Amino acid sequence: MLAGCGKGSDTAKKDSAPVANRAPDAADPTIAKVNGVEIRQSDLSIAEEDLGQNPPSLSPDSKRDYLITYLADIMLVAKAAEGKKIAETPEFQNRLTHLRNKLLAELMLQAETKAAVTDAAMRKVYDDATKGMASEQEVRARHILIRVADQTDEKASKEAEGKIKAIIDRINKGEDFAKLASELTEDPSGKQNGGDLDYFTKEQMVPEFSTIAFQLDKGQISGPIKTQFGWHVLKVEDKRSRQPPEFEKVKDQVQTIVMRKAQADFITKLREEAKIERLDKPAAKPAEVPTMKAPEAPAENPAEEPPETM
Repeated sequence: MLAGCGKGSDTAKKDSAPVANRAPDAADPTIAKVNGVEIRQSDLSIAEEDLGQNPPSLSPDSKRDYLITYLADIMLVAKAAEGKKIAETPEFQNRLTHLRNKLLAELMLQAETKAAVTDAAMRKVYDDATKGMASEQEVRARHILIRVADQTDEKASKEAEGKIKAIIDRINKGEDFAKLASELTEDPSGKQNGGDLDYFTKEQMVPEFSTIAFQLDKGQISGPIKTQFGWHVLKVEDKRSRQPPEFEKVKDQVQTIVMRKAQADFITKLREEAKIERLDKPAAKPAEVPTMKAPEAPAENPAEEPPETM
């Protein structure tokens, strides 16, 4: 049972079970005892972190019971291991050294990232990533799609083209584009929002579609457009310079980027100051620091591919 609970080599750190009770702490109450040895509230937090995604979602009471049982089993097995003098074996000592170093490194990196995550640092990352957005144009358009499942089926393509031409005639006679889109489009999301694609850049759509969209003026209706999805008609609702996302909406993502960069910079500095000798082959180059990509608009048909976000 224990083999399936931990996370790989981290099992070794569970061998270091508590062997004596700690000083009373009102902020860290005792939850249970195993052969007289306490399990504290802080122990439950560590156990939950250790388990990661396991156990699956449980009610608060069930999760508490699970964690207590998990810790109790570890303590019992660890005590049995002490009786077998496993703690004195070279394997245990090697694993203990590794896990001690790993834990110290994790705590050190947490401290470094906590110091690095300031509002000024996050604002700088955000500003650097969004400063070039205003030079890029966006179009907001609606479209109506008649699908062609097999692009080699000329008969089906002609029928779809005829349907789009008939829809264009209705639009030109004054019928509402959004209403017709809700009724007739074969794009599932378009039925829900009147064919609205929101704002998109030229690169976000397939070339046949985006070329026409960016050529038309606000309010204009296209002729029939053939793409890999079928036949479309589109209406340009608006044009503007690309707008960056609001800082508050991407703040968590920006914070992650700042944290990763702080960790990478700290490790790089330590590497530069250290003497690392490889006896089997030359040392590998340090990994590159992750960079932020500017966010894109949500993907909608006829997008070429889902956009990346900040």
